[in-house]
Amino acid sequence: MAEIQEAREVRIAEPKFQPYVPPGEIRPEFTFRAIFFGGLFGILFGAVTVYVGLRAGLTVSASIPIAVLSISVLRALGKASILENNIVQTTGSAGESVAGGVIFTLPALIFLGFPLEYARIFLLAFIGGWLGVLFMIPLRRQLIVKEHGNLLYPEGTACADVLIAGDKGGSFAGRVFAGLGLGALYTLFQNENMFALWPSTPDYSPNWFPGSSIRANTTSEYLGVGYIIGPRIAGVIFSGGVFAWLVVMPAIKFFGSHVPGAIFPGTMPISQMSTDQIYGAYIRPMGAGAVAAAGLITLLRTIPTIIGALRAGAKDLAKGAAGAAGQRRTDNDISLKWALLGAGVLLVIMWAMLTWFPIKNAETFGMNNFLAAILVVVFGFLFVTVSSRITGLIGSSSNPISGMAIATLMATCAMFLVMGWTAVAFSALAITIGGVVCIASANAGNTSQDLKTGFLVGATPAKQQLALMVGVTVSVFAIGLTLNLMNSALEEFRPANIAIDVHNLPTGVTQYSGKFERTTVPVAPAKGPDANAAPQAAQEESVQGMTLYTSINSPTVPNGYYFFNPRTQKFEIQWIQGIGSARAAAPQAQLMATVINGILQRRLPWGLILLGVFLVIGVELLGIRSLSFAVGFYLSIATTLAIFAGGVVRWLVEYQGKRKGETTEESEVSPGSLYSSGLIAAGGIVGLAGMVIKVMESRHWIREGAISWGQNFPALASSRLLAVVTFALLGYSLYHFARKPLAGEKR
Repeated sequence: MAEIQEAREVRIAEPKFQPYVPPGEIRPEFTFRAIFFGGLFGILFGAVTVYVGLRAGLTVSASIPIAVLSISVLRALGKASILENNIVQTTGSAGESVAGGVIFTLPALIFLGFPLEYARIFLLAFIGGWLGVLFMIPLRRQLIVKEHGNLLYPEGTACADVLIAGDKGGSFAGRVFAGLGLGALYTLFQNENMFALWPSTPDYSPNWFPGSSIRANTTSEYLGVGYIIGPRIAGVIFSGGVFAWLVVMPAIKFFGSHVPGAIFPGTMPISQMSTDQIYGAYIRPMGAGAVAAAGLITLLRTIPTIIGALRAGAKDLAKGAAGAAGQRRTDNDISLKWALLGAGVLLVIMWAMLTWFPIKNAETFGMNNFLAAILVVVFGFLFVTVSSRITGLIGSSSNPISGMAIATLMATCAMFLVMGWTAVAFSALAITIGGVVCIASANAGNTSQDLKTGFLVGATPAKQQLALMVGVTVSVFAIGLTLNLMNSALEEFRPANIAIDVHNLPTGVTQYSGKFERTTVPVAPAKGPDANAAPQAAQEESVQGMTLYTSINSPTVPNGYYFFNPRTQKFEIQWIQGIGSARAAAPQAQLMATVINGILQRRLPWGLILLGVFLVIGVELLGIRSLSFAVGFYLSIATTLAIFAGGVVRWLVEYQGKRKGETTEESEVSPGSLYSSGLIAAGGIVGLAGMVIKVMESRHWIREGAISWGQNFPALASSRLLAVVTFALLGYSLYHFARKPLAGEKR
C-alpha cells in the first residue's frame, strides 16, 4: 500500500504527465508467457463471472486480482517486466467483461422458448467482444490521452498503481491465495453438489407469518461480492429482498387466500401456493418491471454524458485518427483501416450466421438480417462511446450496461413492430442484436480501463489491443461451455398434471423448436414444506414418444417447458432449465425477454409489471438509487441476505478502523478486497467443479451422490445451525484478513 501511495504522489507531482516506462524505453511486453497466462486467467475469470453473475445478478472487476496474480506468477518464473504483467491483466480481464455482456442478454433465448446453442453463444460473444475492441481504436486518443485529466477511469488507475507497486517489489498475492484456499475448502464442504455436509441454503418459513421466508445461500462468492460492493449498495440490495419476501409476498398470501380461484399469472389458488410459487408467479413479473424502470432511469441520468461523448467522438474522428498518431511507441494504435475492415468482416459473419444457420423455427430473410447488422453498427458504436466515457467518470461497476441493452431492444422492437415483424422469429433476432451490442459495450468499458492502465504505465496501445482480441477469442470458449454446464447441472424435472388440447393450444403455448435427445429423465418428487430436509432421490421416467412444448406468459399454463403424453393428453413432466431457476435467476436476461415479449407479442401481466415500475419511482423519490433495490427485489432473498452479510463485514472493518484512528481506506487493493476476490474465485471454481459432477451423475457416468458425505450424516446435512455457524466463521476470516495489514503496509 505504501508503494501504491508513492506511485500516486509521483504522478500528481509531475506538471506534464510521463508514463512509468518512458516511450523511448523498450521492455519485454507481448511475450508468449504473458499471452499464455493472460489467456488462462481469461478462461478462469470468464467462467467464474458467468457462474457468479447468473446467480447473484452482479459482476465484479477482474483486472486487479489478475494483475496481483500475474505479478506473483511471473516473478516466480524469473524477472518480469511491468509491461508483461500489464499484458497478462489486459488479456485476462477481457474474459470477465465479455462474460458480463453475455449473461445479461443471451440467456433470454431460453425464456423466449429457444435452445441455448453453444456455437451460437460462441459466435455472438466473439463478434460482440471484438467489436468492443475495434470500435475503441479510433476513440482511444480522445478519451484516454486527450482527456487524461477529466476521465479518471478509477479501476484502470488502481490497476496501474498495483502494477507499479509490484514492479518496485510490493506483493499482494498472498492475500488473494488465502481467500482462494479457505474459500475452496469451505465450498467443498458446503456446496450441494460436492460434500454437502450441511444445508447450502438454510431456510426459515414461519407458520405464524404465511407467505414469508428467511433464507441465505451461504456461499463464499456472495460473501466476497457483498464485501467488495460495500455496505451501502449491499444494504439497498437486501432492502429490495426484504420488501419482496417479508412485505409483498405475505400481503399476497393474506389477501389472495380468500380468493377461491387462480389469479393471473398464477395457475392455482394462492391459498395452495408455497412461498417459492408466489415468488415465481407474482414477484418476478413485478421485479422485471422494477429492473426495467430502474435501468431506464439510470440511462436517462447519463443523457448529458451520452451527448458529450458523441460530440467528442465525432470531433476526433473528423480530425482523422491516423493523422493524430505520432511516432512514439506509446502512440501506436492498430491502423484504423484494419479496425474498419475487421468490423466489416465480423458483421458479414453475423449476417451469414443469421441467414444460413438460423435458430430452428426462427428463420429470417437476408434483408431482415442485413438490417440487424446495420443496427449492430449504429447502436454498437453509439453505446461503445457512451460506455467508455461513463466508465471513465464513475467506473465499470456503475456502468449501466443493462440499461443500454434495454434501450437497444426497445428501439429495435419498436422498429420491428412498425414494420409488422412480430413473428416469434423476430424475438430471436432482437435478442441477437441486443446481445451483440451489450457485449460490445461491456468490453468497450473494460478495454478503456485497460488502455488507461497502459497509458499510465507506458504500454504500447497496439499490443494491448491485440492482447484484448486474444483474450476475447480464448475466453469465449469457456463462457459458452459454462452457460451450458450451468443450464444442465441445475436443471430439474418435476411431475406435472395439466390437461391440454394440442389441437387448440392455449395462448402462449407452442411446440419447442430445439432438440431433446434423452429418452429418460430423473423426475424428482414435489418439494415438501421443509426446505432443509434431505432431498428425495429422483426416479427415472421415460419421455419416449412425448412431445416437448413451451409456455410463455400463458393464462392457463405456468411458464416453462412441458412433456406432453399423447396417451393421457396431459403435460406430465415439467422441465425446469437451470438458467432461470432459483439457483441461477439471470435477472437481466429475464428482463430482456420481458421487454421483447411486451413489445412484439404484447403478452405480459402488465398490472404486476406496472406495480414494479411505480415501486421504483417511489424509491427514487426517497432519494435512493433504484437499480440496486430493483435487482434485490427480483432476486431471491437467499442471494441478497448472503451478499448483505459481506457488506456488514465491510462496515465492521471500516468502523473498527475509524475507532482506532487509522487513515487507510478500503479500496480495490485493500487487504479485505483482495481476500474477497479469492473467495469469489474459489466459490466459482469449486462450484463449477460441483456442476461437472452433477452432470456426470445425471448422465449415469458416476453413481449419484458419489461424493456427497452429507447423505451419510443426515443430522448434519439438515442442520440449519451448522450452516449459519460455518458461514459466520467464514465471515470472521474475512474480517480478520481485512484488518490484518499487507506486508509493508502501515495503518
